[in-house]
Amino acid sequence: MALLEVENLSIAFGGVKAVQNVSFAVDPGIVYSVIGPNGAGKTTLFNLITGVYTPSEGEIRLDGQSIAGTAPHELALRGMARTFQNLQICMNMSALENVMVGAHLQLDRNLIKAMLRFPALARRDDQLRDEARGLMRFVGLDAYCNLGANSMPYGALKRLEIARALAAKPRILFLDEPAAGLNSKETAEIDELVQKVAESGITVVLVEHDMKMVMNISDRILVLDYGKKLTEGTAQEVRENPDVIAAYLGSTV
Repeated sequence: MALLEVENLSIAFGGVKAVQNVSFAVDPGIVYSVIGPNGAGKTTLFNLITGVYTPSEGEIRLDGQSIAGTAPHELALRGMARTFQNLQICMNMSALENVMVGAHLQLDRNLIKAMLRFPALARRDDQLRDEARGLMRFVGLDAYCNLGANSMPYGALKRLEIARALAAKPRILFLDEPAAGLNSKETAEIDELVQKVAESGITVVLVEHDMKMVMNISDRILVLDYGKKLTEGTAQEVRENPDVIAAYLGSTV
Protein backbone atom coordinates (compact mmCIF):
# COMPACT_ATOMS: atom_id res chain seq x y z
CA MET A 1 0.00 0.00 0.00
CA ALA A 2 1.28 3.46 -0.91
CA LEU A 3 2.20 5.75 1.98
CA LEU A 4 1.01 8.85 0.12
CA GLU A 5 -1.72 8.99 -2.53
CA VAL A 6 -2.68 12.06 -4.55
CA GLU A 7 -5.70 11.97 -6.85
CA ASN A 8 -6.84 14.64 -9.32
CA LEU A 9 -5.36 17.45 -7.22
CA SER A 10 -6.10 20.98 -8.43
CA ILE A 11 -5.85 24.59 -7.27
CA ALA A 12 -6.27 27.96 -9.00
CA PHE A 13 -5.18 31.46 -8.02
CA GLY A 14 -7.19 34.27 -9.57
CA GLY A 15 -8.22 32.12 -12.49
CA VAL A 16 -4.72 30.75 -13.06
CA LYS A 17 -4.66 26.97 -12.68
CA ALA A 18 -1.41 26.36 -10.81
CA VAL A 19 -1.99 22.61 -10.40
CA GLN A 20 -4.41 20.67 -12.61
CA ASN A 21 -5.69 17.15 -11.98
CA VAL A 22 -2.37 15.76 -10.75
CA SER A 23 -2.34 12.15 -9.54
CA PHE A 24 0.49 9.95 -8.21
CA ALA A 25 1.40 7.62 -5.35
CA VAL A 26 4.53 7.31 -3.22
CA ASP A 27 5.55 3.97 -1.75
CA PRO A 28 7.23 3.78 1.66
CA GLY A 29 11.01 4.06 1.93
CA ILE A 30 11.80 5.55 -1.49
CA VAL A 31 13.13 8.82 -2.88
CA TYR A 32 10.39 10.34 -5.03
CA SER A 33 11.35 13.46 -6.98
CA VAL A 34 9.14 16.14 -8.54
CA ILE A 35 10.74 18.06 -11.40
CA GLY A 36 9.71 20.47 -14.12
CA PRO A 37 10.57 23.85 -15.67
CA ASN A 38 10.21 27.05 -13.63
CA GLY A 39 6.55 27.76 -12.96
CA ALA A 40 5.52 24.15 -13.44
CA GLY A 41 3.70 24.04 -10.08
CA LYS A 42 6.19 21.99 -8.05
CA THR A 43 6.22 24.08 -4.86
CA THR A 44 2.47 24.66 -5.12
CA LEU A 45 2.01 20.88 -5.18
CA PHE A 46 4.18 20.62 -2.05
CA ASN A 47 2.13 23.33 -0.36
CA LEU A 48 -1.10 21.49 -1.12
CA ILE A 49 0.14 18.20 0.28
CA THR A 50 1.72 19.70 3.40
CA GLY A 51 -1.30 21.78 4.39
CA VAL A 52 -0.13 25.26 3.41
CA TYR A 53 -2.89 25.43 0.77
CA THR A 54 -6.29 23.74 0.62
CA PRO A 55 -7.01 22.13 -2.77
CA SER A 56 -10.02 23.28 -4.76
CA GLU A 57 -10.41 19.74 -6.09
CA GLY A 58 -8.92 16.32 -5.53
CA GLU A 59 -7.87 14.06 -2.70
CA ILE A 60 -4.72 13.49 -0.63
CA ARG A 61 -4.34 10.40 1.54
CA LEU A 62 -1.65 9.48 4.05
CA ASP A 63 -1.78 5.83 5.10
CA GLY A 64 -5.15 5.62 3.37
CA GLN A 65 -6.68 8.46 5.42
CA SER A 66 -7.73 11.76 3.88
CA ILE A 67 -5.53 14.73 4.83
CA ALA A 68 -6.61 17.35 2.26
CA GLY A 69 -6.88 20.69 4.02
CA THR A 70 -5.33 19.41 7.25
CA ALA A 71 -3.24 22.02 9.09
CA PRO A 72 0.56 21.64 8.91
CA HIS A 73 0.97 21.11 12.68
CA GLU A 74 -1.59 18.30 12.59
CA LEU A 75 0.21 16.70 9.64
CA ALA A 76 3.46 16.91 11.60
CA LEU A 77 1.85 14.92 14.41
CA ARG A 78 0.93 12.28 11.81
CA GLY A 79 4.53 11.96 10.62
CA MET A 80 4.97 14.57 7.88
CA ALA A 81 7.80 17.12 7.88
CA ARG A 82 9.22 19.51 5.28
CA THR A 83 11.83 22.11 4.47
CA PHE A 84 11.32 25.23 2.35
CA GLN A 85 13.07 26.90 -0.58
CA ASN A 86 14.05 29.80 1.67
CA LEU A 87 15.85 28.87 4.87
CA GLN A 88 13.65 28.85 7.99
CA ILE A 89 16.52 28.98 10.48
CA CYS A 90 16.52 30.97 13.75
CA MET A 91 19.75 32.89 13.28
CA ASN A 92 19.78 34.17 16.88
CA MET A 93 19.96 30.61 18.24
CA SER A 94 22.71 28.02 18.25
CA ALA A 95 22.75 25.23 15.69
CA LEU A 96 21.89 22.71 18.40
CA GLU A 97 18.97 24.80 19.65
CA ASN A 98 17.59 24.99 16.11
CA VAL A 99 17.47 21.21 15.94
CA MET A 100 15.87 21.01 19.39
CA VAL A 101 13.11 23.35 18.18
CA GLY A 102 12.22 20.71 15.60
CA ALA A 103 11.46 18.25 18.40
CA HIS A 104 8.77 20.46 19.95
CA LEU A 105 6.07 17.96 18.98
CA GLN A 106 7.72 15.42 21.26
CA LEU A 107 7.49 17.70 24.31
CA ASP A 108 4.97 17.28 27.10
CA ARG A 109 2.01 19.43 26.08
CA ASN A 110 0.69 19.74 29.66
CA LEU A 111 2.61 22.79 30.86
CA ILE A 112 1.27 22.71 34.44
CA LYS A 113 2.19 19.05 34.77
CA ALA A 114 5.66 19.80 33.42
CA MET A 115 6.12 22.71 35.85
CA LEU A 116 5.24 20.46 38.78
CA ARG A 117 7.80 17.87 37.71
CA PHE A 118 11.02 19.82 37.33
CA PRO A 119 13.34 16.77 37.56
CA ALA A 120 11.40 14.96 34.81
CA LEU A 121 11.39 18.13 32.71
CA ALA A 122 15.14 18.49 33.11
CA ARG A 123 15.70 14.88 32.12
CA ARG A 124 13.54 15.35 29.04
CA ASP A 125 15.52 18.45 28.09
CA ASP A 126 18.76 16.49 28.41
CA GLN A 127 17.28 13.72 26.26
CA LEU A 128 16.24 16.18 23.54
CA ARG A 129 19.70 17.73 23.61
CA ASP A 130 21.31 14.31 23.17
CA GLU A 131 18.94 13.48 20.31
CA ALA A 132 19.72 16.82 18.66
CA ARG A 133 23.46 16.12 18.91
CA GLY A 134 22.86 12.75 17.30
CA LEU A 135 21.01 14.37 14.41
CA MET A 136 23.81 16.92 14.00
CA ARG A 137 26.21 14.01 13.62
CA PHE A 138 23.82 12.28 11.22
CA VAL A 139 23.83 15.26 8.85
CA GLY A 140 27.57 15.82 9.24
CA LEU A 141 27.41 18.99 11.36
CA ASP A 142 28.69 17.79 14.74
CA ALA A 143 31.50 20.38 14.58
CA TYR A 144 28.88 23.17 14.60
CA CYS A 145 26.85 22.02 17.63
CA ASN A 146 27.87 24.85 19.95
CA LEU A 147 28.13 27.57 17.32
CA GLY A 148 25.52 30.19 16.48
CA ALA A 149 23.54 29.53 13.33
CA ASN A 150 24.56 32.98 12.07
CA SER A 151 28.19 31.83 11.89
CA MET A 152 27.50 28.81 9.69
CA PRO A 153 28.07 28.68 5.91
CA TYR A 154 25.02 28.45 3.65
CA GLY A 155 25.59 24.81 2.71
CA ALA A 156 25.75 23.81 6.38
CA LEU A 157 22.52 25.71 7.08
CA LYS A 158 20.79 23.64 4.40
CA ARG A 159 21.78 20.46 6.23
CA LEU A 160 20.84 22.03 9.57
CA GLU A 161 17.31 22.59 8.30
CA ILE A 162 17.08 18.92 7.35
CA ALA A 163 18.31 17.94 10.83
CA ARG A 164 15.61 20.10 12.39
CA ALA A 165 12.93 18.47 10.21
CA LEU A 166 14.22 15.03 11.22
CA ALA A 167 13.92 15.99 14.90
CA ALA A 168 10.14 15.73 14.51
CA LYS A 169 10.63 12.01 13.76
CA PRO A 170 8.79 12.04 10.41
CA ARG A 171 7.82 9.03 8.34
CA ILE A 172 7.75 11.15 5.18
CA LEU A 173 10.02 14.15 4.58
CA PHE A 174 9.41 16.82 1.90
CA LEU A 175 12.53 18.67 0.73
CA ASP A 176 11.95 21.77 -1.39
CA GLU A 177 15.11 22.44 -3.44
CA PRO A 178 17.66 21.37 -0.80
CA ALA A 179 20.57 21.92 -3.23
CA ALA A 180 19.51 25.39 -4.43
CA GLY A 181 22.39 27.86 -4.28
CA LEU A 182 25.00 25.24 -3.39
CA ASN A 183 28.32 24.56 -5.07
CA SER A 184 29.21 21.12 -6.45
CA LYS A 185 30.79 19.91 -3.19
CA GLU A 186 27.83 21.03 -1.09
CA THR A 187 25.40 19.49 -3.58
CA ALA A 188 27.24 16.18 -3.33
CA GLU A 189 26.87 16.35 0.47
CA ILE A 190 23.11 16.90 0.14
CA ASP A 191 22.94 14.05 -2.39
CA GLU A 192 24.58 11.68 0.11
CA LEU A 193 22.41 12.93 2.98
CA VAL A 194 19.13 12.40 1.10
CA GLN A 195 20.16 8.83 0.31
CA LYS A 196 21.15 8.33 3.95
CA VAL A 197 17.75 9.57 5.14
CA ALA A 198 15.96 7.19 2.77
CA GLU A 199 18.16 4.29 3.87
CA SER A 200 17.12 5.00 7.46
CA GLY A 201 13.53 4.16 6.48
CA ILE A 202 12.14 7.67 5.99
CA THR A 203 10.32 8.29 2.71
CA VAL A 204 11.69 11.37 0.90
CA VAL A 205 9.72 13.51 -1.55
CA LEU A 206 12.00 15.97 -3.29
CA VAL A 207 11.67 19.05 -5.49
CA GLU A 208 15.00 19.83 -7.10
CA HIS A 209 16.42 21.55 -10.19
CA ASP A 210 19.80 19.81 -10.14
CA MET A 211 19.09 17.06 -12.68
CA LYS A 212 22.31 15.18 -12.02
CA MET A 213 21.34 14.84 -8.38
CA VAL A 214 17.74 13.92 -9.20
CA MET A 215 18.75 11.21 -11.66
CA ASN A 216 21.30 9.82 -9.22
CA ILE A 217 19.13 9.41 -6.12
CA SER A 218 15.51 9.03 -7.30
CA ASP A 219 13.57 5.77 -7.29
CA ARG A 220 10.64 7.46 -9.07
CA ILE A 221 10.27 10.85 -10.76
CA LEU A 222 7.14 12.92 -11.45
CA VAL A 223 7.43 15.57 -14.18
CA LEU A 224 5.13 18.61 -14.11
CA ASP A 225 4.64 21.16 -16.87
CA TYR A 226 2.26 24.13 -16.58
CA GLY A 227 0.66 22.56 -13.51
CA LYS A 228 -0.11 19.27 -15.24
CA LYS A 229 1.42 15.83 -14.92
CA LEU A 230 3.61 15.30 -17.96
CA THR A 231 4.92 11.84 -17.12
CA GLU A 232 6.14 9.63 -14.29
CA GLY A 233 8.69 6.83 -14.15
CA THR A 234 12.22 5.77 -13.33
CA ALA A 235 15.18 8.05 -13.96
CA GLN A 236 15.96 6.29 -17.24
CA GLU A 237 12.35 6.44 -18.43
CA VAL A 238 12.09 10.14 -17.66
CA ARG A 239 15.51 10.96 -19.15
CA GLU A 240 14.54 9.34 -22.46
CA ASN A 241 10.99 10.69 -22.65
CA PRO A 242 10.66 13.05 -25.67
CA ASP A 243 7.91 15.09 -23.97
CA VAL A 244 10.25 15.79 -21.04
CA ILE A 245 13.05 16.80 -23.39
CA ALA A 246 10.67 19.13 -25.25
CA ALA A 247 9.43 20.72 -21.99
CA TYR A 248 12.95 21.50 -20.83
CA LEU A 249 14.30 22.61 -24.20
CA GLY A 250 11.17 24.46 -25.22
CA SER A 251 11.01 22.74 -28.59
CA THR A 252 9.17 19.88 -30.24
CA VAL A 253 11.08 16.60 -30.32
